[in-house]
Amino acid sequence: MADNALTPVDFWFDPLCPWAWITSRWILEVEKQRPIEVCWHVMSLSVLNEDKDIPEDYRQGLKDAWGPVRVCVAAEQKYGSGVLGRLYTEMGTRRHHERQKFDRAFFEASLTAAGLDPALADAAETTDFDEAVRASHKDGIDRVGQEVGTPVIEVEGSAFFGPVVTPIPRGEAAVKLWDGVVAVASTPGFFELKRTRTEEPSFD
Repeated sequence: MADNALTPVDFWFDPLCPWAWITSRWILEVEKQRPIEVCWHVMSLSVLNEDKDIPEDYRQGLKDAWGPVRVCVAAEQKYGSGVLGRLYTEMGTRRHHERQKFDRAFFEASLTAAGLDPALADAAETTDFDEAVRASHKDGIDRVGQEVGTPVIEVEGSAFFGPVVTPIPRGEAAVKLWDGVVAVASTPGFFELKRTRTEEPSFD
């Protein structure tokens, strides 16, 4: 790899997850300060949890999670994976900052703001893209195993879930966390580092 080449970082997300949203904004901070290039991919909390024993209210909430990942995959198929980052930004801003619900108006507005065809909102209500959603999800989850959530990140052969953090680390704090996470994840035999969450997600 050339000295000035960017290191690809693969990032699997589900637009439903507020914690993944925070992590995604953090990694964009890192991208400004480290020679990395984020490549975005869809994963699905609906797929991840479909065979798991989860609370009924959470299962009901996951029914709304199919729409956004279907729309993301439809956009990826039409325009290429390079559009996923900006589409995710538009979806995440509306969902997590503006508290909008996943409906047709949401998808059309997100697509339009991302410079994409708003008719792709049709994808939210069809199963035509579910096979591709499942394939993208499997690609990410196979790198870390089933006992995780979103996001999944892989850099230079080391894949991991998270980090789960709030609020969004910025500036020097962002790269300090990045360097530490990469160092831990690339350690042979390392599997887990965790503590109980005591704060709700903050998007500041």
